[in-house]
Formats: sequence, C-alpha cells, structure tokens
Amino acid sequence: MRLAWAIARRELRAGLSGFWVLILSLALGVAAIAAVTSVRDMISGGLAREGATMLGGDAELQFTYRFASEEERGWMQDRAETLSEIADFRSMLAPDGAAAEGRALTQVKAVDGAYPLTGQVELTPAMPLATALAGQDGLPGVVLAPILMERLGLTPGDAVRIGDVPFVVMAALTHEPDGAGAGFTLGPRSLVALDALKDTTLLAPGTLFESAYRLKLPPGSDLDQLKNTAQSELAAGAFRWRDARNGAPGVSRFVDQLSSFLVLVGLAGLAVGGVGVSSAVRSYLDRKIAVIATLKTLGAERRVIFISYLMQIGVLTALAILAGLVLGGLLPLLALPLVQQLLPVPVEMGVHLAPLFEAALYGVLASAIFVLWPLARSERIRPAALYREALIGLTGLPRWPYLLTISGLIALLILAAVILSDSARLVLWSFLGLAITFGVLVLAGRGLGRVSKALSHSRFARRALPLRLALGSVGGPGGEVTSVVLSLGLGLTVLSAIGQIDSNMRSAIARDLPERAPSYYVVDIQPDQIDGLSDRVTSDPGVSRFEKAPMLRGVITRINGQDAKEVAGAHWVLRGDRGITYAETPSSNTKITAGTWWSLEDKAPQISFAAKEAEEMGLKLGDTMTVNVLGRDITGTITSFREVDFSGAGMGFILTMNPAALAGAPHTWIATIYADEAAEAPLIRDLARAYPNITTIRVRDAIEQVVTILQSIASATTLGALVTLVAGAVVLIGAAVAGEERRRYEAAVLKTLGASRGKVLLSFALRAVILGAAAGLVALVSGATIAWAVLHFVMEADFMLSLGSALPIILGGITLTSLSSLWMSWRAMGVRPAQVLRAAES
Repeated sequence: MRLAWAIARRELRAGLSGFWVLILSLALGVAAIAAVTSVRDMISGGLAREGATMLGGDAELQFTYRFASEEERGWMQDRAETLSEIADFRSMLAPDGAAAEGRALTQVKAVDGAYPLTGQVELTPAMPLATALAGQDGLPGVVLAPILMERLGLTPGDAVRIGDVPFVVMAALTHEPDGAGAGFTLGPRSLVALDALKDTTLLAPGTLFESAYRLKLPPGSDLDQLKNTAQSELAAGAFRWRDARNGAPGVSRFVDQLSSFLVLVGLAGLAVGGVGVSSAVRSYLDRKIAVIATLKTLGAERRVIFISYLMQIGVLTALAILAGLVLGGLLPLLALPLVQQLLPVPVEMGVHLAPLFEAALYGVLASAIFVLWPLARSERIRPAALYREALIGLTGLPRWPYLLTISGLIALLILAAVILSDSARLVLWSFLGLAITFGVLVLAGRGLGRVSKALSHSRFARRALPLRLALGSVGGPGGEVTSVVLSLGLGLTVLSAIGQIDSNMRSAIARDLPERAPSYYVVDIQPDQIDGLSDRVTSDPGVSRFEKAPMLRGVITRINGQDAKEVAGAHWVLRGDRGITYAETPSSNTKITAGTWWSLEDKAPQISFAAKEAEEMGLKLGDTMTVNVLGRDITGTITSFREVDFSGAGMGFILTMNPAALAGAPHTWIATIYADEAAEAPLIRDLARAYPNITTIRVRDAIEQVVTILQSIASATTLGALVTLVAGAVVLIGAAVAGEERRRYEAAVLKTLGASRGKVLLSFALRAVILGAAAGLVALVSGATIAWAVLHFVMEADFMLSLGSALPIILGGITLTSLSSLWMSWRAMGVRPAQVLRAAES
C-alpha cells in the first residue's frame, strides 16, 4: 500500500490535466441529486414543524356529508383543551342580482368562533376575523380570496350570494393559516361563519360537504394512542384522522413522489457522467501505457499498479463528489424563493446532512462502477501487449472478479435507490428502462460504426472526399462514436420522452377531451329539483346529451370482514371517500363484464364494482364489502363487475348499489350536461335563477387547473433532464478534447497528401453531423417508445408522434456535436503538418 501510494502521489503531482471531465461529470450528477433531495427535506422539515398550523390543530377528525353526532362531539370535547368545528364545500358565489355570467365557483369554509386554533388569518383591510364574519347592516359577512374579488369586480361592502344565502363582502383573505393543507380545490376560497349557514339548503342532509373537528390537545398528548382510541371507541370508518405530524398529506405525498422521480432523472445524469468518467480514465490510462509497462518490467505487481491508479482516481473522485455536495447544498438556498413561489408551503432553512449523504452514496457507487471497467482492463494486460497496443489503447474485457464486483455495485446502487425512494416500483422500472436505453445506445453506436465503415467504400462516398473521410473516421478503430451516442443519447432520450408525453397530453386535452367531456357538472341538486331541472335541460336544442344519477359518498372500510387496506393494500380507491350511486337497472351504456345485475325483488345489499379496479384490488364475485355512508356501515355482496371509463371526464362510479341498500339515506343528485358552447350561457343562467342552491362546475376550468399542474411537473422534470444533457455536453467536449491529438495527426496527413484546408474541415464537420444526427435519432426513437409505454400502460391514452417536439431533439444533437467538434478541429487545423509528423516520428 505504501508503494502504491508513493506512485499515486507522484502521478498526482502532474495536476488535474485530462481529469476535468471526470470532476465536472461527477460534480454535476451529485449536485443535481443533492439539490433535489435537499429541497425535499427542507419542505418535509417545514411541514413537520408547521404541521399543527397547516392542519389547524393538533389533531383532526373529518366526517363526510354530515356533522359529528352528540356522542362523537362529546368524545372530542372530553379530550381536547379547545375544539373547533368547520364545514367545507363548493358553491356558486355571485354579486346580488347578477346573471349567470357574473357567478363564480368558490370553495367555502364555514368556521366557528374558535377558528383558527393555531396561526392567524390575515385580512385586507386589517380587522379581526370575528368582526369580518359578523357582517353589517343585518347581513352576515364573508371574506374572499383576492382573485375572486378581482374576477367578479367586488369591493368591501358589496352584497353577494353564496347559493341562495345573502352575505356582505367585508375584506380580502390574504392569508389562510391552514390553506396549504386543503389540497386541490376547483375554486378560490370564501370564508363565512358556520352559524350563518345553519338551517340553509347549503348544508342540508345529503348535500356535498365535509365537516372537520380540530382538537387542541394538552401538551405531551400521545397522538398514536389517541388515534387508536378514536378508532376503537367511535364507529370504525365513520371518520378520517389527521394529526400535526402530517398536516398536509397531499403536499407531502406530491413532493415525495416528484422528488423520487427527479432523483431518478439525476441518476440518469450520473450515468451520463459515468460515461465521461470511464472515458476520462481510459484516456488517462492510454497515456500511461508506457509507464505501466515500465513499472511491470521493473517488477511491480499488478495489484500494486491497480491500487496505485485506483488511489489516484479515488482522490479525484472524492474531490468531484465534494464539489458536487457543496454545489448541491448551496443551490436550494439560492433557489428558495422560486421553490416557495411554486409550492407555498413552509420550508426549513439550512443544510441537511441526510440528502448530502444520499447524493454522496450515489456518487461513490456510480463512479466505482464506471472506473473499475477501464482500470481493471489495464491490470490484466502483460507488458509486451501494452507496448504493442500503445497506439490503439486498452482493449478487452476485465477479468471475471471485476465483472462480478461491478455487478454487485450495480445491485447495491439499485438497492440504495429502492430504500431511499418513495416508490420501489418506480425505481425498478426506471432502472430497467435506463439499462435498456443504455444497451440500445451502445448497440446503436457500434451499429453506426459498422454502417459508416461500409458506406465509406460505396461509390457515392468515393465521389465526395470529405464525406468518405467522415464515414471512415466514424467507422474506424478507436473512434468516439459510442461515447458520443451514449453521452448525448441518454440526456436527449429523457428530454424526448418528456416532450412527447407533454405534447400528447396537451393534444389530447385540446383535441379529444372537449369532444368527449361534458360542458358542465351540476351538483347539490335536491331530489325535489331533479325532475324540473331535467325537463329544462333536455328541452334545450343546444344540449346533445344529459346524464343524471343519485349521489352519495362513502368510505370502503372492510372487505370480507377484514380491514380493506390489509386486503387490497394502499389502492387509490381506498384513499378517502368515493362516489356511490344506486340504480334499479343498468344504463344503456353499461357493459357488465362478469356476474349479473340485481332484480327489484332483491332486498339484501348488492354491489356492482368497476372491473379494472376490482382486478387491481384482487376482488372476485361473492366478496363482501363494507361501506360507511353518513356514519352507517352497509355491507353488501359483489354480484357484478362492469366497465367504467374515466378518460372522457364524464360521470363514472366505482361503486353502484341496489336501491334497497341505500333506502332512506339522504342524498342529492349529480348531472352532466353536454351542450354547444353557444347554448351554455343561457342554459346555466336559467338554471341559476330557478335553482340558486345548485353548483355548476365548468369542466374546461377544471381541466385548465390540471393542465397547470402538469405544466409545473413537466417544467421541473425538464430542468432535471437538462442537467443530464449538460453532463452529456461535458462528456462530449471531453471526448473532443481527448481526440484533439488524433485530429491534428489526421489533418497533418491529409494536408501532406494534398487535401485543402476546407475539405479537411468539411470532413470533420460531416463527422460531427453524422454522430449528432445518430444520437438524436436514437434518442427520439427511445424517448418515443418510453412515452408510448407511459401513455399506454399508465395513462391509458393514445400516442401520436409529435414532430414539433421531435425535431428539436435531432437538431440539438447535431448542434452540440458540431460545436464541440468544430471547436477542437479548428484548433487542430492551426498546427503545421511537419511539426505534427516529426513529433509522431520521434
């Protein structure tokens, strides 16, 4: 070890020449992962610290479409120092006397006098919340989100109606302490007093609202014990529990999943950087062949030589990883204002050690994988062979112990990603896709070399000397084709896949969805209103289709007598409550895939379940399912499965029951209206006048919100992919630098043989175009394949190749290779032939 370190130390004195590609490639990949994981931990720390404020209390019990019973309320009051009751629902808000065009959808929060238990509500003009909600001139007060006031042209003192209940605008709601924990909403926030809505149709039995009870607990309360006590002493499944440890579960889950995906994109960048690391090590060892041969001739053991160069590269790798950690730790602090603007959640400032350790672990494993391959090849070659191969570099495969070690390191890298990621399935599929893409790019590079070599002998190439020279160089030994295709291909593949998915989703939303989706959803229709509303809608010549169904919400709590989540896992159907309907007979477009529909004589509760979701959850005909509806457990038998299509944004229920199962349960109706755009405004205006309590949701507005979210995700992923592309560009420039000596030699020989300066430069340019076009085309095909798989298997959408997204990928590959190659080629052209040839001869 001492001898190996002595050799390594002397070699390191020569400086970092030739290793800047290794350092930059590793530093970029590590920095990207460190930055993403640091932002994740900053947000998670902020959510944990401000959990009580974001939740609105230490713990919360949430009920669906009902208020807590006296028994449930008493249980909470016995355990809480302070109890706050709120109700949350959607409704229409309009200036008093406004037409339908002057109405807007709003998310209403009705609160009691104890709200908020933690944090402060901020209003403009400044005033206590109690004063604002008390109102004036005999009308209760409402405070509105600024965007809602701007949209409707409202100012304090204006009279408005929420549904059919009058209010007076008192102030703008500039800060809602528990707003981030509310999750996705379709409309801006309105805040009113709960007492103002008592005995109104907005909170009538069966209407769509949720009640929540926030508890301020004594210091030192055991949240786990309290949760278990609630689940055992209160009706199981009748409520949903949240506490301050995860005040905004939707935000937390979104951040975890997005950061997991971005870490995988960062690992792809690290793989690209690994190509640069491997190329840099190989190039360095090629220059040290004579030194290694001399050391072996003088009696140095191969393990001494191996350890010596491993030490050298290990020191440089440590420097690169350290630089990446410093950069990755600083970037989130610099980008904090942007993060808080995109995700308005509390952030815990500071440098977090766990993300830096995670990034360092990935960096060490990735560098070891890519360093061992070229290093091990030099270790096994004999001195005489090294001298003979001095001109063409190191070749051959490493010995089997090294191949086994490399395989073990890859497995360890995957295991680390699985353990540290939020989704093991996403990690495994991503690594499989990365491995396939890596293999495809390697094969494409080698295939391009063989095709170019064959084409260089064709008649067409013989007539064009620059083209023939370019093809011969691409297909010749020791070329850079595989390195270029790999380094550019991975980054361009990620960008291509993101671009194709984004383009197809936008196209589907702009082209297909408006034709299939309804114009409006109508909710909160009372049973005595449904017939009159149906008559008005169906008699309108501008309406092409109208669907209606009774609507309840329920939570699936048990399957075959066991806890539902233990049977079906964390399936999305079991997260929260689901829409439920009942029907005597199947509708005309219902397709039953298994089982039979019930008859009117059947009085026992029966269930028809969505076929695809049933298969995912492992359900079969004859299984029993318990659903908690309005605090009452209903256990029914699954007697049929049916197809449910959600792709058109139309009405679809996971769970349908027979009428006898839900007899007597208070409920409202839901309807969808498919209408010509010209008929929408007068129709909605008439419905608003006749039924002021109903809520109409414009589907296009909801889609626009979803598109905005998708754009944010696509932008974040594109930034991650750009890091991969930058790493590829670094590797590309490094390959060009490493090949500068070869270009000088080629230029000198060609000039000596009579080739003009222009033809030599043109041959170098054509070589770059061929390599860039090949990398772009392979990336386009690979990215399109990945996009098709995601759209087909995950999103169940059609795929169509987007040329607008494809062409920049190919042009980007050509541009990057051309710029890097021509820069080095221009430098090579400036050297005199005699000088180069004499140096080679000596």
